Amino acid sequence: MSAVEQAVRWLNDPLNWTNPGGILDRLGEHLSMSATAVALGCLLAWPLGLWLGHTGRGGGLVVLVSNVTLAVPTLALLTILPLTFLGFGRPAVVVALAVFAVPPLLANAYTGVRQVDPETRDAARGMGLSGGQVLRRVELPLAVPYLAAGFRTATVQVIATAALATFVNGGGLGEIIRAGFGLSIASGGGQILAGGLLVAGLALLAELVLALIERLVTPRPLRPARRRANRRAGNAIAGN
Repeated sequence: MSAVEQAVRWLNDPLNWTNPGGILDRLGEHLSMSATAVALGCLLAWPLGLWLGHTGRGGGLVVLVSNVTLAVPTLALLTILPLTFLGFGRPAVVVALAVFAVPPLLANAYTGVRQVDPETRDAARGMGLSGGQVLRRVELPLAVPYLAAGFRTATVQVIATAALATFVNGGGLGEIIRAGFGLSIASGGGQILAGGLLVAGLALLAELVLALIERLVTPRPLRPARRRANRRAGNAIAGN
């Protein structure tokens, strides 16, 4: 029996879905730590990116932070962080994945504010709005396409990378792959392939759902800007 046939048979076994530690349990763990990591990344990156974009003085810092965080392999962070007070398990995984999520979130937040038409910004100031009000009422709404593009990119990357959590006892769908490697290739190849397909399928589903949500929350006049933001995000991924 080929690995593909084994994977199909493994996925079609109801017990592999419902047993403790099965697909449903691992899927819940995977989604939980991915969502927590992206939320933490948003809390760190969005306020900083929006403020630096508003002041127009942090372009170099944004590039530096993005390059540094992208240069550090996630697997290296997963190896180092468990040796700190975080210990082995999910906290170390969440922090490592949050660091991985920061670059697209930070860069797109900064770019989104900087792309606002200067005349629009000047008109808002001419109406008597303070700097904070300009940011909240004018720049932030117009930056939505870029924020959405960064969120989508970060989420898909985190979901795909969270499979590495298994190396530090973090749970998730990667546990299915690791368990397959614990067997012989003849008997575990199908489980390894099935685990990989589950991770890839979840990342693809997240991409499709977030693309739809991104389109729905972006006003029609801002959709060209959303497409430009997606192209920028794609080019950044390709360049790295």
